[in-house]
Amino acid sequence: MADAPAAVFVITSDDIRRSGATSIPEALRMAPGVQVGRIGTDKWSVSIRGFNGRFSNKLLVLIDGRSVYTPLSSGVIWSQQDVLMEDIDRIEVVRGPGATLWGVNAVNGVINILTKHATQTQGALLTIGGGSFEQGFASARYGGKITENTAYRIYAKGFKRDHTTTLSGNSAHDNWHSARAGFRIDHTRDIDELTVQGDIFVNDISDALIPLNASPSAALNVINRKEFGGNIRLRWDRKLSEQSSIMFQTYYDRVQNQLAPQTKHADSFDVELQHRFPLFNTHDITWGLNYRLFHTHAINTFITSFFPQTRSNYFVSGYVRDEIELLPEQLKFSLGVRLGYNNLSGIEVQPNARLMWTPNSRNSIWASVSRAVRTPARGEQNVLINMGISPPQPDLTGSQLPIMQAVLGSNHFNAEELLAYELGYRHQFNNRASLDITGFFNDYDHLRDFALGAIQPTSGAHRDLILSIIQQDHLMLPIFFTNKGSAHAYGAEISIDLIPHEKWRLQGNYSYLTISTKSNPAFTAIDASTGGAGKANPHHQLSLRSNFDLSEKLQFNLWLRYVSGLSFYAISDYVTMDANMTWKPVKNIEFFLVGQNLFKQQHRESQSDFIRTVPSTVPRGIYTGVRWEF
Repeated sequence: MADAPAAVFVITSDDIRRSGATSIPEALRMAPGVQVGRIGTDKWSVSIRGFNGRFSNKLLVLIDGRSVYTPLSSGVIWSQQDVLMEDIDRIEVVRGPGATLWGVNAVNGVINILTKHATQTQGALLTIGGGSFEQGFASARYGGKITENTAYRIYAKGFKRDHTTTLSGNSAHDNWHSARAGFRIDHTRDIDELTVQGDIFVNDISDALIPLNASPSAALNVINRKEFGGNIRLRWDRKLSEQSSIMFQTYYDRVQNQLAPQTKHADSFDVELQHRFPLFNTHDITWGLNYRLFHTHAINTFITSFFPQTRSNYFVSGYVRDEIELLPEQLKFSLGVRLGYNNLSGIEVQPNARLMWTPNSRNSIWASVSRAVRTPARGEQNVLINMGISPPQPDLTGSQLPIMQAVLGSNHFNAEELLAYELGYRHQFNNRASLDITGFFNDYDHLRDFALGAIQPTSGAHRDLILSIIQQDHLMLPIFFTNKGSAHAYGAEISIDLIPHEKWRLQGNYSYLTISTKSNPAFTAIDASTGGAGKANPHHQLSLRSNFDLSEKLQFNLWLRYVSGLSFYAISDYVTMDANMTWKPVKNIEFFLVGQNLFKQQHRESQSDFIRTVPSTVPRGIYTGVRWEF
């Protein structure tokens, strides 16, 4: 990735093992420019370059090329996105727009999680352990060969995690039980490679909600929710030459999740064709076609309702990118565009231009300008969200009916837009030291905002919907989704990789971010997605990792992190450290002892901005276990 004209950071399988991370969001803290905040046991806010939240809607996440973007409410449901951590080959974090190659919603960045080829996971692996917060976990994997050219693996894993703690010191009632299983088959023959892969999962999670019209200190509404689903993926690659290849991929994904207070079924189907070939010795051309279908069904509740309850949305697009070698091995220019149509916002054009100058083997400079869009979600077009019911106010309304304050979606809500400018520099001091610096300026337009309407009687579909759920006539104070918000964001990211000794490696990074927004001032104090984005994202982040091999059998790893405060949620800045000691007494057995968040008994990191779950703190945790390969 060192020669890519983009801000790319790679988290390797060894990085994950040494960090002691037990989930994908925790591992993502290693990458510069990525904001990760734990909201609860099963909930995280994850974004790149700001606009963070429980359902960050400007980030595209892929697992082995399969998009896990949520079509109903946007963003990623991280409790559903899990793999066997030992099976991860690498996580590629692309900061900045990637829409030309990756498609819609790759606005602020792309996280591409790639698992190992089946030939790399032969034999058996057993892992078992537990501790305070990570109360218990176990996983098993077995890999073998069907024929000389066909390898496979199967796996199963499960865990139990404790609840977090509310600000008053009580249980947040968000303990989490999870089970997952899957398989992968890789067949390689001559110039062809075929992959078939699938997973299933089930989650049992508790949540504590703050009731409507109640203060955060009110009695909590504790519910139990379940999530389950599965996916299957087929990919075919044919390598025609060193610079020419064809790729075909299709996948189907089905999930059911009860995101308090809404339940949904979501089916996703995707098919993609990509072709790469050289032209005139100086051009490297990649083109492709993509079709994606989302089918969602929502069960209406007292708080969240969709009309219609069932809907299908589709995306179709084509893209082309030409990488031109202007000066051999020194100057490259890349130009690309994706043209697409979807039935939510219509035609979208997403171009990209990048320039890479490598004057010598130790220095490289790159620059880019890109346009990307974030398409609307169903939850912004066909939704009614009950924000609370007030008693009748006859002096103001002349009516004895109670008043429902409701957010209403609109079919006129359009795509959000970004025009991004980036500049990067890399320097390789020697084989043991490197530096990577990136600066960026993002210009956002047509961002999601809100507008307040006049109190009015409910009518038509809204009245039928409200009566079917609440069984009583109401007046309605509507709050409408609009596209009148805008923002500017700028910042820088610096990462350093240093090997001061053959047994000692240091990796550090620092990120700076500032966001200024323009939106309806009436909603700035309650909207973290646009109006409050400048105060809901950290200005400063610092990470320093030390990996030291005390001997061939003993490793000691430390990970220090600093994150500045979020005044929007009244969350203070914090410093924390994780430590991981691993001991390998014999070749195939490894014992590990991990301490997480060691500096304080507990601290706050983030808060749910979409669903009123009780604010909670992240606890200190210690766990131990053993990993056995044979």
